[in-house]
Amino acid sequence: MNRPDDLIDHSHRPSRLLMLLESRAIYDAAAMIPMFRLRKFLPQGDDHPVLVLPGFLASSRSTKPLRNFIADLGYKAHRWKLGYNMGYSFKLHYGMRERISELAERYGAKVSLVGWSLGGVYARELAREMPDIVRQVISMGSPIVGGPKYTSMGAMYQRSGIDMDAIEATIAARERTPIRVPVTSIYSRRDGIVGWQASIDRHSPEVDHIEVKATHLGLGISTDVVKILASKLASA
Repeated sequence: MNRPDDLIDHSHRPSRLLMLLESRAIYDAAAMIPMFRLRKFLPQGDDHPVLVLPGFLASSRSTKPLRNFIADLGYKAHRWKLGYNMGYSFKLHYGMRERISELAERYGAKVSLVGWSLGGVYARELAREMPDIVRQVISMGSPIVGGPKYTSMGAMYQRSGIDMDAIEATIAARERTPIRVPVTSIYSRRDGIVGWQASIDRHSPEVDHIEVKATHLGLGISTDVVKILASKLASA
């Protein structure tokens, strides 16, 4: 288990400089191109289903390169089929539950969940509720502490009258029920959207924190991230 110092302060938002440097994601994309040739040297899959959840305001188009890579490793990689991620709703929540149940029934196997940013928050909650059919959770740059409070959007939400403290308290209350499947939280100190400290999980009994060097927008196309995915998907 890899858990950073428990004294880490979660109450940080990314600096404006880091936000501006998110444009470096293009370099993350360029670096991934050779990985498609090297994938045969990575741990290979066992054909179990993997559901990939997009981040806020994104659709399954954003996860297509990642899903293609996961499929090439030997997994049944699937999109979520729920359009754009416009934020939490009961309809979206139950739509994701149905999608996981469908995949588990189709393949007769537990489903691994990979979530980018807000998609990782969803993946954690689904694993908390459905440990019987979820194999593991891998989140990438996900604000698992505080929700939007410690993101680059936090100040805007606060100015619009949204109670950030209430959201943080609700999330903290959910954490009282531990996630009973393996959890991997991938984070980057270069993240200009989500404060990396907010990706530190103090509650899950089986959590592994792994730091990479990537922008937030580049996490789904980072060579470091795909190597981690190959290792984690093969080991759980």
